Amino acid sequence: MPAYFSSMDTIGQVFGAVLYKIRQQKGLTQEKLAERSNVDRKYIYLLEKGKRQPTLTTIFALASALAISPLELIEEVLKQLKSEQ
Repeated sequence: MPAYFSSMDTIGQVFGAVLYKIRQQKGLTQEKLAERSNVDRKYIYLLEKGKRQPTLTTIFALASALAISPLELIEEVLKQLKSEQ
């Protein structure tokens, strides 16, 4: 089964792990990412824990705040999903 057909829970967990990893690589706190993306810090925490699913608008806002393209963010999620299969 292709990676993009994984369960919604798995996708959320992987997205959270990828978001956390990139945020750490960029040297940003959740607070700083929240400030730059105009996304609530508590929501970022919930995303990173895999407890919430981001909207398309949120993906674009987070990617911009991380100085990457939304495509790069999604491609990293897909890469992780494929490696878990």
